[in-house]
Amino acid sequence: MPRAYDQGMEIDAGLGYVKDRTRGVLVTMRRDGRPQLSNIAYHVEPDAMIVISVTDGRAKTANARRDNRVSLHVTSSDFWSYVVVDGTAELMPVAADPADATVDALVAYYRAVSGEHPDWDDYRRAMVADGRLLMRIRPERAYGMLPR
Repeated sequence: MPRAYDQGMEIDAGLGYVKDRTRGVLVTMRRDGRPQLSNIAYHVEPDAMIVISVTDGRAKTANARRDNRVSLHVTSSDFWSYVVVDGTAELMPVAADPADATVDALVAYYRAVSGEHPDWDDYRRAMVADGRLLMRIRPERAYGMLPR
């Protein structure tokens, strides 16, 4: 049975749970104040930053530019435990050249989430063509229900 945390949990406990998974729901705020939810893949870096590959022009990206308060909801496969991490989003520049720092960071992200790509040159070109960038989330608070 999951254990409830009415007042939140230690950020390290929340991040420990989140690090064991790679998929979640990103919550950003629309202009009208309602939440925008997006299913995403993510990676937690050694410095505890949560990293997500996003596309320029998508709602979640535009929302995070306007209001950088975001939340990541991560649940277990059995649905009975979950963690929500609230944080502040930082957006890298949009990929502009296959050899730029953003594309290098996207390559590192891909390796962390999916392993090796069969054609890195093609991947780098696609990141520029897609207008990709990384959203890095600085965790500030965690809450939810951890498994016993």
